[in-house]
Amino acid sequence: MTMSIGEISDRVLGTDVPFRVTAYDGSTGGNPDATVGINLTNERALRYLVTAPGELGLARAYIQGDLIVDGIDPGDPYDFLMLFLDDFSPSRPSPADAVDILRSIGVKNLRPPAPPKQEALPTWRRAVEGLRHSKKRDAEAIHHHYDVSNEFYEMVLGPSMTYTCSCYPTETSTLEEAQAHKYDLVCKKIGLQPGMRLLDVGCGWGGMVRHAVEHYGVTALGVTLSAEQASWAAQKIKADGLDDRAEVRHMDYRDVSEGDFDAVSSIGLTEHIGVKNYPAYFAFLYGKLREGGRLLNHCITRPDNKAPGLTRGGFIDRYVFPDGEITGVGTVISAMQDEGFEIRHAEDLREHYAKTCRAWCKNLSANWDACVQEAGLPIAKVWGLYLAGSSVGFERNHIQLHQVLGEKVPESGHASYPLRYDFGV
Repeated sequence: MTMSIGEISDRVLGTDVPFRVTAYDGSTGGNPDATVGINLTNERALRYLVTAPGELGLARAYIQGDLIVDGIDPGDPYDFLMLFLDDFSPSRPSPADAVDILRSIGVKNLRPPAPPKQEALPTWRRAVEGLRHSKKRDAEAIHHHYDVSNEFYEMVLGPSMTYTCSCYPTETSTLEEAQAHKYDLVCKKIGLQPGMRLLDVGCGWGGMVRHAVEHYGVTALGVTLSAEQASWAAQKIKADGLDDRAEVRHMDYRDVSEGDFDAVSSIGLTEHIGVKNYPAYFAFLYGKLREGGRLLNHCITRPDNKAPGLTRGGFIDRYVFPDGEITGVGTVISAMQDEGFEIRHAEDLREHYAKTCRAWCKNLSANWDACVQEAGLPIAKVWGLYLAGSSVGFERNHIQLHQVLGEKVPESGHASYPLRYDFGV
């Protein structure tokens, strides 16, 4: 028995689904009354779905334009993704149906087509760029994600140019207010005072550096592996008249030669380090601090410490953060402790990151045409999926965001931390 694509869809997914299906062979399937339509426009779309079932195949077909979704906002597909979580539960076809489906699909459609050019190489092929988390390979991974263009990021991130979880002081606070509040929170946690020296590793466009210098009177050095970020930050620092006390360098944090800093902030860098490299990472930062100095580590985490840090082959690994790794906050805390830090405070901001990603999605949607013109339609589609999906992930507690505060306590045990913390924000 030969089945049409619409019939295959009904056998695999059923008809009680939140979307209707149309295909290049003229067939239809799914729920004809659904407001959302999924259209497979050519044979390559089918091949993507068959050879990479799940999120990767769907993403490939969607990014290439072979799979078109009607009735969604490509800059903010949050509602579309929520349909799949709340109203969609596919069933496994019977053995007899599976045989009929494979026969109908045909052998030629079991050959994987070339992935979109925006997709990073599979993990095993990235070895040509060096060992995982070597300086060369980390630089290439950062370039893949962060060097889209500063103009693109300005439209998505907004005036703060801050690409990390914000902290909303109220439910109605704006994104800019929440980002400023986050920087204040970090500055308070690490105890910044006028005249102190701050090292900000993975500094992005210099938001933390500028905030700390302008509002807390410190001297700050930020480092980033992104040339685009470093160039933008240097220009902004000069324009703001902060270049006598603020500096951002295009370099690997491991190449920072200065030491004896009063505080270190690491906001959104640990995800790129690699879990196996946590000991060396935290040992390096410990060595950069004076006695009594503090480290604030801010990173995405998992809800537990059981799953492996590296997620191979999925959408995030191939299109967003190649070689990215996250684990539970317990692993982060243990690694910091083992390298000498006394843990003073830990806080989960996952709901804040869900709100942050929603705000970025809305910015992308509002500036969709300009973002497409700047970065191209495939990249813009990637960002819509990534930001909306991340927001869902934080809301559903599939991922978290933790700030962990550690102190380099002298051998005497006399720490600089107050008897009771009062961050004042």
